[in-house]
Amino acid sequence: MWAAVVKDASRAAKAEPARNPEALSPSSTLQFALSLRLLLAEMENNEVVISSCSSHDDENLYNYKQHPSISQELLLEDQLRRKLKFFFMNPCEKFWARGRKPWKLGIQLLKIVMVTIQLVVFGLSNQMVVAFKEENTVAFKHLFLKGYTDRMDDTYAVYTQKDVYDQIFFAVNQYLQLRNISVGNHAYEKKGVEHTAMAICQQFYKRGSICPGNDTFDIDPEIETDCFYIEPMMPLENRTLGKHDFNFTLDFHRLVTVQLMFNLKAINLQTVRHHELPDCYDFTLTILFDNKAHSGRIKISLDNDIAIRECKDWHVSGSIQKNTHYMMIFDAFVILTCLASLILCTRSVAKGIQLQRELVHFFLHYYKKEVSFADQMEFVNGWYIMIIVSDVLTIVGSTLKMEIQAKSLTSYDVCSILLGTSTMLVWLGVIRYLGFFQKYNLLILTLRAALPNVIRFCCCAAMIYLGYCFCGWIVLGPYHAKFRSLNMVSECLFSLINGDDMFATFARMQQKSYLVWLFSRIYLYSFISLFIYMVLSLFIALITDTYETIKVVMKMFPRTWDYILKNLKQHTNSKNWIGKMTGKFLYLNLLLKIV
Repeated sequence: MWAAVVKDASRAAKAEPARNPEALSPSSTLQFALSLRLLLAEMENNEVVISSCSSHDDENLYNYKQHPSISQELLLEDQLRRKLKFFFMNPCEKFWARGRKPWKLGIQLLKIVMVTIQLVVFGLSNQMVVAFKEENTVAFKHLFLKGYTDRMDDTYAVYTQKDVYDQIFFAVNQYLQLRNISVGNHAYEKKGVEHTAMAICQQFYKRGSICPGNDTFDIDPEIETDCFYIEPMMPLENRTLGKHDFNFTLDFHRLVTVQLMFNLKAINLQTVRHHELPDCYDFTLTILFDNKAHSGRIKISLDNDIAIRECKDWHVSGSIQKNTHYMMIFDAFVILTCLASLILCTRSVAKGIQLQRELVHFFLHYYKKEVSFADQMEFVNGWYIMIIVSDVLTIVGSTLKMEIQAKSLTSYDVCSILLGTSTMLVWLGVIRYLGFFQKYNLLILTLRAALPNVIRFCCCAAMIYLGYCFCGWIVLGPYHAKFRSLNMVSECLFSLINGDDMFATFARMQQKSYLVWLFSRIYLYSFISLFIYMVLSLFIALITDTYETIKVVMKMFPRTWDYILKNLKQHTNSKNWIGKMTGKFLYLNLLLKIV
């Protein structure tokens, strides 16, 4: 019977398009679905009553209908139906129904403005910090690396023993003369009253005898480390230190690495112009001479590990302190707004869970039926969960931001992650309110319905993608710079899927081995053809098909639903109509999954 009702309704919807079709929101669908389930359960019980009373007279039937338990059941059912109807209303419908003001909507709109302003202000401040770090790193490379020019980090190397010694002692002399040559406010690190020393450490094999001409070697792979230290002193006038000033020699046959390690300090004063208090920076610099390959090429790199610390004694004249207080007051107001949003959304989630339990108990007690887990989860609003998470992140991030402004903490990275993630979730939460409009709701329903199929499709496509990654890494890695590591292979292939840098990937393939070159052509052509022309096309088709299905359902559903409710009682005259309703909730479950 139920299949017949749905079938007749679908035919009626196709034969006569709905007048004034409206967008079908998930809340209205749940409201109708749960109401129909109550109606079906009620009609099922009534059918049992009618069947059992068919052999009795009218007086017994009247007495049975007047039984107090039936009245109580109908009263509870009406109360539950009203609760369900109100629970699944949107804020506008709740306002028109009971005059309840949409506080959560107003707070979300206020919060999105405030959180965005807070993020922009912190981003501008963090931008100065990042710029100061990068500019200092570039300055140190020019100061301590002999003959360094920009953009030569991957190619900066030496090839003779003399160049190695020259580079080492050039860095040492630059370090000793830092006060006279640096244009920045750099200084040596102090521990107590003394400056920290520069450490020069060489790592080498414990024992080794190598004779390439005879194809013989004898080596102990255990690594030993030998260090000596240079204390900062008064700048040397008219002379520099050289090899003869130190007892320092290198055995290049056993040499693995040479490291020059020293610490410097600086103060970022540019924040003063932007009405912020300056930060103090600790730079831990390491100049590495890498000879691990023993290929005749020693690569040189400079690594700068930066730590931001609170300045010990500072004083700034003017209105900077007042501006800092204003920003802290604004951050406190953001925290209060997010706290109010957190309380309201938590209360709504709790009410949904409470109503869920009432519905489960009602069906189980009066109709001896269990509500499916999927239907129970409809009472847990995922949008509220996301808003709660964003509120928690915003509160923690705003607290860290206030501590940073007060110079009690300097965790810029942690604060950036918290504020950035929370702002992203706040903007995503607005999608829920856009879903109340017809056109926007179509997009949201499409994304929601297509997501399961998209995830399954991506899992299958990932197997093919990983296969190409491993194959390209092991075969093309020795001959192509973009395939040297698994991470680089994945990035290269993902770029190819999006049509980026195709010609360069083909052109940079070395032709030393014709077999590998031929394999690379087959590999690249097959990957590009498979993923661009097949995988991506199928991916788009999945979403397009879901979009068209949603459009059809949205057009036919209002008419279909009215037709079902109108003609449902016409199919209940049969004595055993319930027995024919195998899977009577199938259509509702389908609609719940689609919408």
